[in-house]
Amino acid sequence: MNNPEHGIAGFRLTEHTWMTELGNWIDAISPDGRRAGALLFDARRMGLPGVRERVVAAVLTDQRLVLGGLTGLIPVADVVAAGDQVWLLTGQAVSPTLADLLTSAPIEPAGAASALVETAQTLIALHAAGVTHGSVHPGTVVVTSEGAALLSERGLSDAIRGLVSPPERDAAGWAALARGLAASFVAWAPQAAQLFERAAGLAGTLGLAAARGALLAEQASLPGGTIGREGLARAARGRSAFAQPPAHAAAAAALPALPRDEGDIVTLLGPGRVWPGQPGPGQTGPGQTGPGQAGPAHAGPAHAGPAHAGPAHAGPGQAGPGQAGPSGAVQFGPGVGTQEQRPATTAEQIWRSGRPEADTVQRGAGGRRVKAARSRRWRTIGSTALFAVIMVGAILAWFRLSDAPDLAIGSVDVKVAKKSYGCDATALVTGVVVTNGGSGVITYEWHKNLDDEVVKGTVQTRSDQTSYQLPLRWSLNGKATEKATATLRIVSPEPVRTDKVSFTYKC
Repeated sequence: MNNPEHGIAGFRLTEHTWMTELGNWIDAISPDGRRAGALLFDARRMGLPGVRERVVAAVLTDQRLVLGGLTGLIPVADVVAAGDQVWLLTGQAVSPTLADLLTSAPIEPAGAASALVETAQTLIALHAAGVTHGSVHPGTVVVTSEGAALLSERGLSDAIRGLVSPPERDAAGWAALARGLAASFVAWAPQAAQLFERAAGLAGTLGLAAARGALLAEQASLPGGTIGREGLARAARGRSAFAQPPAHAAAAAALPALPRDEGDIVTLLGPGRVWPGQPGPGQTGPGQTGPGQAGPAHAGPAHAGPAHAGPAHAGPGQAGPGQAGPSGAVQFGPGVGTQEQRPATTAEQIWRSGRPEADTVQRGAGGRRVKAARSRRWRTIGSTALFAVIMVGAILAWFRLSDAPDLAIGSVDVKVAKKSYGCDATALVTGVVVTNGGSGVITYEWHKNLDDEVVKGTVQTRSDQTSYQLPLRWSLNGKATEKATATLRIVSPEPVRTDKVSFTYKC
């Protein structure tokens, strides 16, 4: 499959494409006619040792989370290989993103708050499950036609690089997203912009739950006084026209389906894969609640309708593309499997059925020797498991330390407690510096326009904090009427940033 306009694994590809760090995203139409997405990974990255396996592991983790009831992620239908190409196919549209909407028109504060609240909730759920996203930015926040905000590319950036991002990186990405949205309407909705800045600061200091709680508790400061999806939904629907198939695909869709050879296409997810929308382990069928699921509340925007991502489904007794056939092998069409069909051996039957048959082999006189051997075997397994846990903890700790971002300044804001001071007063001036969460040292200087004194200082930053206060106490005396201006200059890290504030001294 070298010509993308013909499609891949039953998905019809449109002419709307865009590049990301992972490869080439393409708006697609799924075999059942719904909007979907296809990502053609960068072949150079996927050819590196271990990358393909890590990508598959990340996708399988996503599928288990979705089947367990987690909403807020773009569902992945399959990962397939066609020659040297590797494709990721989604069960839902992957555009428009917040990045798309921000380039076309300002987003209403109510809709921006809705996107921040929903993405924060998804990240909180991911962290509770022991995983992270790793690449939170406007290009990975997809807005549905209903105005819901879903995260795409979960874990893929880390899988490509062989990294394990800490939750703090997700929080820093979310905070940067909040500040970017605040900047888009600071001129005409200053109270909302200030709320978003406060939420961004809380995400770095107290965590995403505190930031999300602040948005919900202070939504009265938004225009209209409440958080809502309506404006976001209108903006998303206005950008949906490009996701239609090109003219040749629309014409072909009206004709009877004909067999077509796409080449050797192999699913990389293996047997037992469950398409989004199909019953999986713990599910009792469409619209029914299985163990560990939330019932009707589970059917959010990420699960709107069946998300079958292969060609037209086969009838009873036939396996769909990439689905498990009667023997558990992956099949692509009726009767074509990736494993030889043969009866299970006695050893395989014992392995699958458990220990009952094996337990009967060494009964009687040799029973004591069997128990002793079994005890030694369990002690060995326990020691090995303990060693593995220690090694995993050490590796994760190393990743957390080595993956810390370089210190960078996001913003500098200088404020004064009062705008006017009387005789012999001390003005309290405060500079607030927001960082990206990196560890390092901030070097700063306070300059005062009424004298030549320069107050210098440094602050040691930490990876779990993104907001720092730099106070200046300026004592003024004598009889005069002056305009006093305090300027904060961040010398390092570069580039140099400054901000200032003025007040009146009158005596």
